[in-house]
Amino acid sequence: MMIPENKKEEIRETADIVEVVGDYVKLKKSGSGFVGLCPFHNEKTPSFHVTPNMGIYKCFGCGESGDVFSFVMAMEGVGFPEALRSLADRYGIDIPDEHVEGDDERTKKREGVYHALKYAGLFFYRHLLETEDAEKARAYLKKRGYDKSIIRKFGLGYAPKNSQLLKEAEKEGIPEEYLAEADLVKPSNRGDGFYDTFRDRLMFPIFNPSGKVIAFAGRILDEDKKTAKYVNSAQTIVYNKSEVVYGVNFSKNDIRKEGEVILVEGYTDVITMHQHGVKNVVSSSGTSLTAGQIKILQRYGNRIVMIYDADSAGQKAMERGMNIALEQGMEVFLMQLPDGEDPDSFVKQFGRDSFMEFKKKNAEDFVTFSIHKAEKEGRMESPGDRTAAIKSVLESIALIPEELDRQVYVQHLHQQTQKYRKGSDRELFQLLDKIIAEQQKRSRYKERNQSAPSAPVPHPVGDEPPVHQNESEIQSSPKKKPHYEKEIIRLMLQYGERMIKFIGHNIADDHFEDDDIREFYKDIIKRHLEDEDVTVQHYTNREKPFPTLVGDIVLERYSVSEKYVQKTGNDVKKDRNPFKTAKYSMKPLRLYYLERKRREVTELMKNSRVEEKSKLMKTMTKLQKEITRIQKISADELFEDPDFLKNDSSASISGRFEYKMKGEK
Repeated sequence: MMIPENKKEEIRETADIVEVVGDYVKLKKSGSGFVGLCPFHNEKTPSFHVTPNMGIYKCFGCGESGDVFSFVMAMEGVGFPEALRSLADRYGIDIPDEHVEGDDERTKKREGVYHALKYAGLFFYRHLLETEDAEKARAYLKKRGYDKSIIRKFGLGYAPKNSQLLKEAEKEGIPEEYLAEADLVKPSNRGDGFYDTFRDRLMFPIFNPSGKVIAFAGRILDEDKKTAKYVNSAQTIVYNKSEVVYGVNFSKNDIRKEGEVILVEGYTDVITMHQHGVKNVVSSSGTSLTAGQIKILQRYGNRIVMIYDADSAGQKAMERGMNIALEQGMEVFLMQLPDGEDPDSFVKQFGRDSFMEFKKKNAEDFVTFSIHKAEKEGRMESPGDRTAAIKSVLESIALIPEELDRQVYVQHLHQQTQKYRKGSDRELFQLLDKIIAEQQKRSRYKERNQSAPSAPVPHPVGDEPPVHQNESEIQSSPKKKPHYEKEIIRLMLQYGERMIKFIGHNIADDHFEDDDIREFYKDIIKRHLEDEDVTVQHYTNREKPFPTLVGDIVLERYSVSEKYVQKTGNDVKKDRNPFKTAKYSMKPLRLYYLERKRREVTELMKNSRVEEKSKLMKTMTKLQKEITRIQKISADELFEDPDFLKNDSSASISGRFEYKMKGEK
């Protein structure tokens, strides 16, 4: 069953593209829109723009663009119907619940896996609340102090002893294939079917940032059982544990608000702290902290407070996590709770206010924490230990990407250790430079060993070194769409009927070199002739590739800031005379069209007979004369003003934006 058009429009109007994109990208206000680091390619300077008043996004680095639906499709790897459902669930919009197949096999499989995981989450939750065999699980949660509201919020559940999930899911028509792909069932060693992955365990659903169930963790309820305390979902097509942070879907807005994320070790630490009002808290989902997890957290805040257990394993994990966070450019603080306490027990016993007060007094930047820790462990007493401790801190500082930050932390280390070394900070900076050089050398060696041999690439003109690309990258590089072709579509969308008439009177669809833009032009003309709307809003709502093209055509990388307009009183407009802009875009369009025709004729002449060649020569002469004529005259002379423009003084304002040919004045 198709989702009704009115529901699609309701979802589009309700979904906040800034909020949706903000789940994956740390956005910063810029003019009337927002900017951030592109989620589609690696970059250090933000080139990803979101324009909320149009409901579209565009990256000026890689060219990706589209609307809120295409963004969800790209980020979650689902088809259009599932993207609609995901946004409908998020914003509380009811739509028909029939399953709709995806665009291809992989998309269909992902949607099937998401459906299976959602069903499993509800199945476990209902079993926890309603069945007798879940009594032990309910008693465990009651002992921990969890009420029904927190159980519901985090979707906690119970997996029954026998393979009941498999049986019930099959009754609901969920294929074994999707259950297996979601790691909810495993094949029997006897080769006689499947069995449930999770049995007789308290279940913790793991969500992605937008709130979809993507995996589970199951905890044993019988501590005497000789089995793993936790069983976690394996990697699947929707779950990569190294890029998942437990609780981020609940915490992201509070992390933004505080500008800080608290990282703890366990699932129950997160849940208990949420229940007691500390909500900017997450855990690393039962794994060692990874760069992928840090990148997720950076979308919402740049300061991290790490709380790990005081045992040796916890301290080693904290040191590894600290270095990963520093390498990704986060501001790192560390905190150790009193002996015998963890975040769960501390906040239960002392409450939120005491925890926040303790954090304020005891959370230390990584330099101070590392030196204090070395002092407590007696590693600042002998000269050898002292040198090793200071060098260890410098090795962490060397990982920080920004030079200014490194300088500040070296000066801070100098202040913290001056009583042990007496000298200036010069020696520390010298040692830091040496460490950075060694790290870069190791990194280059590692890259050489990992990279496959490739064919030599010619050195480009200038001082820049050659960029090595593999064959697939070269083949997949999309051809850039001509700017003047995009300008023509923009003008038609922006200025409507009169502009469409003016442009349509002067050029035809065969003038366009880019296939997508040619089809866009043809569609605009068709809709115009049929007296239908031609607007940005219409094409943003259309099927692929129109939403992406709209983002590519309409969004601008640079715009005059609102502050400048307020300060100077000058509102700089792009099209003071839009028809003149159109003329200066149509000129190169016509010129390059004629040049393509000339090349075609040249190719035909190579293999033509004598009589044909004579005709082709005449055609070539005409083409060359027209090309020369166009090159010599201005765009104003080339295209006459339409009658309605001649009598419209408002359309003849000077100071216009024009697309001019190279060398034109």
